[in-house]
Amino acid sequence: MKEKLYTMELTDAVKAGDECLFCWLERKLEQENLEFVLGSSYMEGDIREETSIKGFCRHHTKMMYDYGNSLGNAWIMKSRLEYVNREWKKQMAQDMPGKKAGFFSRLGKSGDTKTQEAVSTAEAWIRLEEKHCYVCSRMKKIYGRMLDTFVYLLKAEPEFGRLLMESKGFCLPHFADILHVCYEKLKPEEQQVWIPKLRQLMETNLDRVQEDIDWMIEKYDYRNQDADWKQSRDALQRTMQKLVGSHPADPVFKCQK
Repeated sequence: MKEKLYTMELTDAVKAGDECLFCWLERKLEQENLEFVLGSSYMEGDIREETSIKGFCRHHTKMMYDYGNSLGNAWIMKSRLEYVNREWKKQMAQDMPGKKAGFFSRLGKSGDTKTQEAVSTAEAWIRLEEKHCYVCSRMKKIYGRMLDTFVYLLKAEPEFGRLLMESKGFCLPHFADILHVCYEKLKPEEQQVWIPKLRQLMETNLDRVQEDIDWMIEKYDYRNQDADWKQSRDALQRTMQKLVGSHPADPVFKCQK
């Protein structure tokens, strides 16, 4: 994808009415990248070479399978497996018992990232192979440009700012990214204007979702069985999204052709 300002995408996202405009963008971006990988691009030599080397994370491998296009998936996995087989043989030739292989990072039981010493060169290589994904790397690059465009729109487009303040805000993880880029890219006087506004936007919408999930639980009381659901029918999935991001109630993304 060419370098560009994602002004149209961000404007569409802020108008979408989602609990988080960047969750909405992330889903759109992820689906577009899956369609790209499993479209005709898998027959292009340079794309296949890159996917063979980078591979795919567990999450995106599952999404690719669910999407369909068995032939496209098979070609991609065939090339990836050929690459892994070649590298595996090289690693095994160096894998001497008792030879330490350096350090790698992994998640501990609590979810914290821990640095541990690999017991072999083969283990160290496998751990490194787990750390990269073709789709993740494409999304990360584009997401960074979208964050930059978000700051640009705050500074240059008053209408975007107005729409933003009327929106449902962000999930917590994406709001952390928003704060980071605003402190990094906005001038001090611009920060004084926008940081309090963004914080208030989050507080207002966290309170709104809190009311919805509270009422959803109250609705399960027999005394409220005839009461109006208000805005709480989908409060569970919206609360999950607000707290951790993504869209937990989304159906499986499948090829429509």
